[in-house]
Amino acid sequence: MRFASLGSGSEGNALLISGGSAPGAARTSVMLDCGFGIRETERRLARLGMLPGELNGIVVTHEHSDHVGGVFKFARRHRVPVWLSYGTWQAVQRDCHDVTINICRDGDAVQIGELELTPYTVPHDAREPVQYVIDDGKARLGVLTDAGQSTPHLVQALGGCDALVLECNHDRDMLANSRYPWSLKQRIGGAYGHLSNDTAADILAALDRSRLQRIVGAHLSQQNNTPELARQALESVLIGGGPDIMIACQAEGFGWTGIEA
Repeated sequence: MRFASLGSGSEGNALLISGGSAPGAARTSVMLDCGFGIRETERRLARLGMLPGELNGIVVTHEHSDHVGGVFKFARRHRVPVWLSYGTWQAVQRDCHDVTINICRDGDAVQIGELELTPYTVPHDAREPVQYVIDDGKARLGVLTDAGQSTPHLVQALGGCDALVLECNHDRDMLANSRYPWSLKQRIGGAYGHLSNDTAADILAALDRSRLQRIVGAHLSQQNNTPELARQALESVLIGGGPDIMIACQAEGFGWTGIEA
């Protein structure tokens, strides 16, 4: 399995996952969320050496525009099927015309070609937000962004992964001292907002990390965090070494990253 990011942050998110385990079978590639316009998505895909026609599906986490803003226009143009929760569909159904829609729900694995994607619910201020664990039969990738707090359910879902994309949205002190209005600070830092660096570190500490090879800090706020602070928080859990740490950015995301089986 390998994965890459088109971009990660409040201005747009999209994650590519490609994998397959069956001998002789074609690789399966999916895009998790798409918060960019059609042309920008195509440009970013080309940067990663992928054509739109190579995508087997788009999987959506929730209806906020930085995650779903480009999904349906892109899917309609390139005839790519879309998977999302029923609550998310209710929020975006006006945009779904002429797109093949599939409904998924917490705990029920979805098979897309050679990839199995298992959605799990997370606490976020959306209709029915889910995140995903992706398995190609040899390796497991866990994704967690857009959650306000840790829960036993998400810790259980992410245990035993080989790689992890983990939200490190903000530094608490930077958010508290920012120019954001009080209401926005409350939303971001609240139980249904976004993960702070220290909460992300707490989640990482609680996970079964016996197979973990790589961690990507993701969805960093450009105003209320820095890559250095996010990295320090994750490193604090990994005393004595351990998985490689990468930090995703808004402009470039990150390039193709492999997971060893």
